[in-house]
Amino acid sequence: MAQAAESARTVILTVDDDPGVSRAVARDLRRRYGESYRIVRAESGESALEALRELKLRGDLVAVILADYRMPQMNGIEFLEQALDVYPGARRVLLTAYADTNAAIDAINVVDLDHYLLKPWDPPEEKLYPVLDDLLEAWRCSEYRPVPATKVVGHRWSARSSDVREFLARNQVPYRWYSTEEPEGQRLLAAAGQDGQRLPVVITPDGTPLVEPEAPDLAAHVGLATTPTADFYDLVVIGGGPAGLGAAVYGASEGLRTVLVERSATGGQAGQSSRIENYLGFPDGVSGGQLTDRARRQAAKFGAEILTAREVAGLEVNGAARTVRFSDGSAVAAHSVILATGVSYRTLEAPGCTDLTGCGVYYGSALTEASSCQGQDIYIVGGANSAGQAAMYLSRGAKSVTLLVRGPDLAASMSHYLIQQISEAPNISVRARTVVESAHGSDHLEQLTLRDVDTGETELVDAQWMFVFIGAAPLTGWLDGTVLRDDHGFILSGPDLTADGRPPAGWELDRPPYHLETNVPGVFVAGDARAESAKRVASAVGEGAMAVMLVHRYLEQS
Repeated sequence: MAQAAESARTVILTVDDDPGVSRAVARDLRRRYGESYRIVRAESGESALEALRELKLRGDLVAVILADYRMPQMNGIEFLEQALDVYPGARRVLLTAYADTNAAIDAINVVDLDHYLLKPWDPPEEKLYPVLDDLLEAWRCSEYRPVPATKVVGHRWSARSSDVREFLARNQVPYRWYSTEEPEGQRLLAAAGQDGQRLPVVITPDGTPLVEPEAPDLAAHVGLATTPTADFYDLVVIGGGPAGLGAAVYGASEGLRTVLVERSATGGQAGQSSRIENYLGFPDGVSGGQLTDRARRQAAKFGAEILTAREVAGLEVNGAARTVRFSDGSAVAAHSVILATGVSYRTLEAPGCTDLTGCGVYYGSALTEASSCQGQDIYIVGGANSAGQAAMYLSRGAKSVTLLVRGPDLAASMSHYLIQQISEAPNISVRARTVVESAHGSDHLEQLTLRDVDTGETELVDAQWMFVFIGAAPLTGWLDGTVLRDDHGFILSGPDLTADGRPPAGWELDRPPYHLETNVPGVFVAGDARAESAKRVASAVGEGAMAVMLVHRYLEQS
């Protein structure tokens, strides 16, 4: 079946300026090859090149190109020379009259011609099909490679290119990466009509080129859902990390009309983890991506909608409804809401880091960059589990990994099992009481200035890669004026709202808030965004499930 599907998209292209000859060639080709190949014909070199560029953008394969020699504006040799830039692996055939045989022979040296055919080719069973059969067989045995539907053309040190690759990878969208410095990347840019000044260029499954696409546009073009199918739900879950996915699974499985809204990619910080080894039921560990993919598929199986690349801008109370407003002005409403917005890594304020973000400086694991780190010296800033997991993962191929920790050691913030693994890894070292003073580089990271916190001494080191894990800030600023938070922005709930024995201001119900309920009845919080939460994957999933149980209790009493 896979081979049949591949052949259905494989093209034999013919170009001849004489409409009668063009139709005759296409007719004979369809009669023999129409069931296995798509026959495309053109009546000028220019239109044939345009067709080849469109095929290139769609990811179609071209096996054979047949071109007439005597065409005005652009003869067959000139056309094949340009076609070679678009599909270098396609077999090339020149159709000539008897008087043009010398030109055809010369063309073998110009365009690496595979064959030339004299017109007329009747009967095709003797003069056309045997030639094409041999060329198609040679093409099938060549090292052509069908590529995934989505293609990304960018530069290694382009921050936006890095963001797009990370977005696609974390959303489980298959794609193929092409550098602008390699020939195929140049061919794709030319087919898209781009000069490489604006990157990345994403070529979607239908062949549409997107230049420097923003996440919502990219998501819509690669098949991710971005728009809710209804205006009103039983439950809106905001955030697609472990807590949000847990809430979506339990909400949908228990019959609640559930929609999950995620601003970037499901999984949250846990989804970026290279390996989680202390999660119940996975004695050999599991990557954050694998765990996220299973949870997302599980939620979808039970009927939960999952919206990607939707930025939430506000929460309103409209009678019994809780209205969630998006940054584009649209909204969705529900009986209840679970806030599972998680946290984001804090940025490094050292000079140079902002300018080099995405160009050697990365926040989170940035697993799409791991293959480029082979044999390199890598610096990781941070001393919590996420930093330790990244160090272990990257150390497999790196020349060296250096953990930079502000504190005296790792014991205060990292799990014991990770500390043991790091101590046993020969190419991982820990520099305690050390911070990044500044980052240096023109278009990408080249050096770091490190400072000893105790002595103030600095050291300049060569570095092309730095991954930063320095604590987390809650993504809750959009809740100002609606949901109560602590001084650090974490959401208050349950007993934290009634510490003085009185309900929060504006609370009108004759019961206190439930354990995970905020100061707005029917609005709950789960996971890392909750004040005093455990900041562990298992506890986040558990809180997501518990929040759904409390949603049921709230709905029963409403």
